[in-house]
Amino acid sequence: MRLACVQTRGELGLAAPEVGVEVHLGGGLPGLGIVGLAETTVKESRERVRAAIGQSGFEFPGRRITVNLAPADLPKAGGRFDLAVAIGVLAASGQVPVGDLAGCELFGELSLSGALRPVPGLLPALLATRAAGRTAIVPAGCEAEASLVTGLDLRVARDLAAVARHLHQVERLPLVAAGASARKAPGPFEDLSDVQGQPQARRALEIAAAGGHNLLMIGPPGSGKSLLARRLPGILPLLSEDEAVESAAIASVAGVLPTQGWRLPPFRAPHHTASASALVGGGTWPRPGEISLAHNGVLFMDEIAEFARPVLESLREPLETGRIAIARASRTLEFPARIQLIGALNPCVCGFHGDTRRQCRCTPDQIHRYQERLSGPFLDRIDIRVEVPRTDYRLHAETPGEASAAVAARVAAARASQLARQGHINAQLPAAALRDCCLPDADGVRLLEDAARRLHLSRRACDSVLRVARTVADLASHAAVGRAAVAEALGLRRGLGRDLREGTGNPQSI
Repeated sequence: MRLACVQTRGELGLAAPEVGVEVHLGGGLPGLGIVGLAETTVKESRERVRAAIGQSGFEFPGRRITVNLAPADLPKAGGRFDLAVAIGVLAASGQVPVGDLAGCELFGELSLSGALRPVPGLLPALLATRAAGRTAIVPAGCEAEASLVTGLDLRVARDLAAVARHLHQVERLPLVAAGASARKAPGPFEDLSDVQGQPQARRALEIAAAGGHNLLMIGPPGSGKSLLARRLPGILPLLSEDEAVESAAIASVAGVLPTQGWRLPPFRAPHHTASASALVGGGTWPRPGEISLAHNGVLFMDEIAEFARPVLESLREPLETGRIAIARASRTLEFPARIQLIGALNPCVCGFHGDTRRQCRCTPDQIHRYQERLSGPFLDRIDIRVEVPRTDYRLHAETPGEASAAVAARVAAARASQLARQGHINAQLPAAALRDCCLPDADGVRLLEDAARRLHLSRRACDSVLRVARTVADLASHAAVGRAAVAEALGLRRGLGRDLREGTGNPQSI
C-alpha cells in the first residue's frame, strides 16, 4: 500500500479541529516532506519519526515520502502529530495493518528512541474525539489528564512499538479508567472560622458567594481582606461535571493542569505586576490568560489599585460578557471568561485613610489620584463594595467565627433556588429577565428609584442592585424582594456610605 490516512486533531484555542495525516510513498529521491501549513516544530518531526521507526525495530522506507496535514489552511504546531505521522508511514509501507485506523485518533510526541512524550492541550482534543465516536490513543504520561473524559474508548501507550503491537492485535493497549487518577476529592479548605469579627465583610462574602457577585473590599493593611478572599472557595458550591471539564480544558490548553480537587471552582490570584496579556491571554499562538483560567471560579486581585490601568480596563468587557476575544493578524480566538472578581483595596497610598487608630499621611490630592486608578466604568461592574475596618487584637478573648460549612449550606440552598427559578445564578441573570425575577415590591421600587436619582446611579448599577437584592432575598428564603433587601443591596454597593465614585448619601435614609 502506498497511501495511508491517519486521524488526529490540531489545536485552535479550545477547539480541536480534525486533522487528516495523509502519507504517500512515491518514486524519486528518498526523503520525507511535510506540507499543510506546518510550523517548524511540526517539520522537525521528520527526524524524530525517522529515528523512532528505526529504534522500534521497523524499516524506514527508502522512498520519497510526502505527508499532507489536511486541511491545508489550518495552522499546525507542536509535536502532537508525531505518532500519527509515524503510524502513517508504517501503514503506507505495509508494516502495520490499517483495519483499526479508520476509527482511531492518535496523539503523541516521539522521542528518538520511539518513546511517547506527553503533549499539552490534549483535553479539548479528547472531548472532540468522544463527540466523533472514535477511539483515542495517547501517551502514558497523559493518563491523568485523559482520565477526566468519560464515555470515551481511550488507550495509553508508552512507545511506538506498543502502538504497532496493538494494531497487529498482538498485545492490546490498556484502557484508561475514567476518573481514576485525576479526580481528587476537594479540600481541605481554609475555614471562615479563622476570621474574627468583621460581620459586615463576612455578610458581604456570603452574599457574593450565593449570587456569584463581584466584590471589592476596602480597608487598611492587615484588616483581613486577603484572609476573607482566600476563604471564598470553601463556601462556594462545587462545579457541575460539565463545568469542571470545561475549566480543566482551559487549563490543559494553557499547559497547567488543575491541582485542586475535582469540581472545585478555580481560584486564581495573579500578582499586581501582571501584564494585560498575562491577565486576558495572548501571544503569537494565543493562550488563555488568568481571567480564562479562573473561568467558573474566582479571580482574586489583591492590591487591585496597584495593577496597571490598562490591565484593569481590559477586564471591563469580559466582566460584562463572560468571554474574551484575542485578535491577532492571522487568527482571532475566543476563550470563556465567566468569573467572579474579588478585589482588595487600600483606601489610599499609605493605607490608613479613614482609620480611627492611625493617622493618614496622604494629601487629599494623593488620595484622589490613588482612587482614580479604578475608573468609574470598571467600578460600575462591581456589585458589592464593603469596608473592612481594623479590629482589636485579643488573643485569649476571641471566639471562633461561624465555620465555612454552615455558611456553605446557606449558599448552596440559595443557589439551588436561583437555578430552579431562572436557570442562572443571579449575577449571570440577563437584563431582560430582571423584571420577571428581581422586581421588588412597591416600597422597594420607590427606594431604588429615589436612590438612583439622588446617588446618580447608572442603569447598569441599578440592575446590579436588583441582582444583589434578589440574592439577599434568596438567602432569607423569601419569594419576593422587599424594601429591606433593596436597602441592604444599596448599602453593600455604597461601601458603608464612602464610595469611590458616587455621592456620599446614606441609602437607608432615602
